Amino acid sequence: MKTALVFSIQFAILILVQCVRNHFDHFSEFQEFQHLKQTYESPDLSTADFVVHVSSQHGLKENDKISRLPGQPKSFKLNQYSGYVTVDPHNGRALFYYFSESKHESSEKPLVLWLNGGPGCSSIGGGTMMEVGPFRVNKDGKTLSININSWIKEANMLFLESPAGVGFSYSNKSSDYETPGDVQTTKDSYTFLINWLERFPEYKTRDIYITGESYAGHYIPQLAQLILRSNGNDNNTIINLKGIMIGNALIDYETQQKGKHDFLWFRSMVSDEIHDGIVKNCDFSWNSVLSDICKAYIHEEDYLVWNVFPFEIYAPLCLNGTSTKTVGFDPCTQDYIESYLNIPEVQKALHANLTSLPGHWEDCNDGIFKKWADQPFTMLPTIQRLMESGIRFWIYSGDTDSRVAVTTTQYAIKKLKTTTKTAWYPWYLNGEVGGYAVEYENLIFLTIRGAGHFVPSYQPKRALAVFSSFLNGKPPASM
Repeated sequence: MKTALVFSIQFAILILVQCVRNHFDHFSEFQEFQHLKQTYESPDLSTADFVVHVSSQHGLKENDKISRLPGQPKSFKLNQYSGYVTVDPHNGRALFYYFSESKHESSEKPLVLWLNGGPGCSSIGGGTMMEVGPFRVNKDGKTLSININSWIKEANMLFLESPAGVGFSYSNKSSDYETPGDVQTTKDSYTFLINWLERFPEYKTRDIYITGESYAGHYIPQLAQLILRSNGNDNNTIINLKGIMIGNALIDYETQQKGKHDFLWFRSMVSDEIHDGIVKNCDFSWNSVLSDICKAYIHEEDYLVWNVFPFEIYAPLCLNGTSTKTVGFDPCTQDYIESYLNIPEVQKALHANLTSLPGHWEDCNDGIFKKWADQPFTMLPTIQRLMESGIRFWIYSGDTDSRVAVTTTQYAIKKLKTTTKTAWYPWYLNGEVGGYAVEYENLIFLTIRGAGHFVPSYQPKRALAVFSSFLNGKPPASM
């Protein structure tokens, strides 16, 4: 086995390269997780724990209306809005949103809130512009094209940048940036939704669903739990939450680590010797401390896979703003989005950065990520309670993602010890296997074949089919 010095040099190179090329989703690897193991599970949040700042939203909806985005195809028209919703008037903390109504029969369709993860990554740059929103940014970074597989076909889509410090969301009090975490993010997201519904009262009685991906495996269950508990308080606005769906969900630290390492080995990216060393020497359970020999084996594994895009292991890399892409998703898409959202005219059209403060919009805020103060070790107890509540609960996984690999979710679901209702089967779209599905008691799990971490970017048609099935409450059909 190589010396500790060689391991250290290799790992330093790995971290340098990853910092340069990875700017999508920043949730913690094992090194960062160590200082965050503060609670085993999500705290028991309720509206009794904090003040919900409900304020008048009169006239703000009209102010948020977007007439047209720069570079938007002239023939494509839709009702779209964006702007700020204050969640803490005392600190001047406000969250930014983008909302697009469905082009057809919007009054008959549900409201769907989308959350990206990180923690510290933007739902505007990710969910809206790269995945399920009405537009995609072209290579010139200035113009937009129509996303023909946008989820606005099936629902009215609301995208939220949270917490403050992510994307265009902000606070006037610097201390709000010092201790971001799951608890405050959940409270602010709930307050945002309450006030947003005041601004758009026609959606108060509409069916509401929450979707998202990655570290939203923390955000979504905690927000759903808070909504359900708050709905029991007669003084609160009732949020008609019908279901939640999370893609490539980070929901349990122990299975996240075991599943990731197993996935890399299953895909023949790591040797038997290194994988055996990790299995024998690494304890990822609650309150464990990783041994030096465990870390050495993980460093060796990292060295073997450092130049593979972790969010889609078969995708080309984006190098110096270019890629070898021939078909499908362009790995440089995030660069195009960043260029577009930093155009002053675009920010003006979005009603963003209203005071024109200097600074560069970024898809992910590393400062927020590094200062993340609280995160439960596992979301499984919260998920168990949500399953028992009767709301619809789906989880899906792109099967070529190594960041939150499909195996991590499969292992996590096993820990729930729930009953299987419909055994594992292939589901089809246009005569091809779109993925695989299994129906448990109060939970449906699906895979999307050939998709990476950002499933709707890699397999937009299959992702839309899954979303449509989710809203209909029926798993995709077998042959």
